[in-house]
Amino acid sequence: MNYRVIKIKGLVGFLVAGIFSLCLTCAALAQGNPTGAPAGAGPPPNKNPNIDDRVRQVDEGRLRSAEMDAGTEEKNQRLLQAAIANMKEDFSRIQVLRNDIARNLVARKPFDYKLVSEQTGEINKRASRLNVYMRARAAEDEKENDRPELKSEEMIGALVRLCKLIDSFTENPALKNAATVDSKDIAKARENKANADRDLLAIIKLSGGLQKKSENLRMSQ
Repeated sequence: MNYRVIKIKGLVGFLVAGIFSLCLTCAALAQGNPTGAPAGAGPPPNKNPNIDDRVRQVDEGRLRSAEMDAGTEEKNQRLLQAAIANMKEDFSRIQVLRNDIARNLVARKPFDYKLVSEQTGEINKRASRLNVYMRARAAEDEKENDRPELKSEEMIGALVRLCKLIDSFTENPALKNAATVDSKDIAKARENKANADRDLLAIIKLSGGLQKKSENLRMSQ
């Protein structure tokens, strides 16, 4: 089965090829006699010092370029690892918050607007940060106008809907199997990604509405 691996392309191959070419160039210049003829045969060597300086400058430039590329690759790897760590933390924390909300709903505990405001506010913040990396976009036929503000009696139903959205998002195969994509299932992978985008945008919107409404209700108590 053929798989397409999605990964960050490094500069290692480029550097190896560049250094290898540089070594060949230096060796040829040092030899100064590509025909293999004995010393003293053929045209006299070029004694122009400007050419020697130019060759040295080119060699030094290539080495500096290789060092800069290696530094850039190292920096890119650090940024990539930091982004992955942040995404994992946000992804896990959203699920923990979802479980806390569901547990309180099942237990039918007295509604704590302060707690709900904190929980939904954090979900909104972390989902929005995930979207910095995912860049979710709604399909044209799914874009919605702003919904009216939630009513007090709609809070429980909205929290249940938020929990279900988080379930759908975190269980999406597009996120579970992000490293490899079966080349025969590209269309399915695109569909999964579109569903993940839709769920994430809905989570951001609903959690923001819930946070705002619960904070207003808390202030009015």
